[in-house]
Amino acid sequence: MNSSELVFFSVFILLVLTVLLLDLGVFDRKNHVVRFKEALIWTIVWISVSFLFSVLLYFKGHLLHMGNNPDLAGISKLVDLYGHPVRLDNLDLQAALKVYNHNLALEYITGYLIEKALSVDNIFVMVMIFYAFRVDPRYYRRVLFWGILAAVVLRFIFIFSASVLILKFDWVLLIFGLFLIYSGISMFINRQKTDRFEADTHPVVRFVSKYFPVYPTFARHHFFIQKNGKRFITPLFIVLLVIEFSDLIFAVDSIPAIFSVTRDPYVVFFSNIFAILGLRAMFFMLVNVLDLFRYLKTGLAFLLAFIGVKLVFHTWLVQAGFKTIYSFYAILLILSISVIASLIFPEKKKPMA
Repeated sequence: MNSSELVFFSVFILLVLTVLLLDLGVFDRKNHVVRFKEALIWTIVWISVSFLFSVLLYFKGHLLHMGNNPDLAGISKLVDLYGHPVRLDNLDLQAALKVYNHNLALEYITGYLIEKALSVDNIFVMVMIFYAFRVDPRYYRRVLFWGILAAVVLRFIFIFSASVLILKFDWVLLIFGLFLIYSGISMFINRQKTDRFEADTHPVVRFVSKYFPVYPTFARHHFFIQKNGKRFITPLFIVLLVIEFSDLIFAVDSIPAIFSVTRDPYVVFFSNIFAILGLRAMFFMLVNVLDLFRYLKTGLAFLLAFIGVKLVFHTWLVQAGFKTIYSFYAILLILSISVIASLIFPEKKKPMA
């Protein structure tokens, strides 16, 4: 990590932590049930912030790796290193910067769109976890806050570790691609199955119950409780661990998917983090309307398969002139068709017996 990357990354992390702490300490002092209007406002806020970040990359993306002193050699080196699908032949510095920055912003927004779409499937899982553990809706927001904060740290480790492997071993992308194709096919085959979640038999629950003292009931919003001089883990903390475990499983699909768009680990990280920062607000906005999107899983299955194929044939596609914008259009088309189809052909309610 050079000095430019360190400064850019530090400012980004500081921004994220500031917003999260404001959310917890200022806007969320009291435990309450988040209503649709509040969730919608926060969703708009997070999407707006994410879009503004793409604007920053669009005009000043070179600041990330090169600071205020970019040069043609440095741009060409970054294009080769991260496999950006752009041509810099016969371009002067200003023209090369424009092409590089515009592509960087497009890679970011495409990765953000992928993560945002796949996170809807993660919301299904979160809903089942909360229902299975019978968590009071007033405490959903607190659990999701700490879950997202932990996810930021884990995503950092996952993304930059994967990036090191990809830069050293190109064949890792082939493995990612084949895995995503398998995930897409599997999701399509099982799209009609009703997901189930058994709280008592979950591996995280069994592990924690075996090795740590667990308090038998919820203690309001507390994750830990002190009784008779002994410290206990509360069921709410177990819910947090289960959600974090589920997010790790979810990241196995989503992070390789973004690497299909860009190999730049910083762009992958920024798009991933901005998407999951808005996940909590989107959870409360969609929790009561998820059933309306009956074809969403079908769309996500095709999305994963498309991304997997793109990863497998990445080298050939770049040589054939495949650009980032084509991925963006394809992903947008897949998601739009699945949502529109869900609204036009809603699931028929079964008649009461």
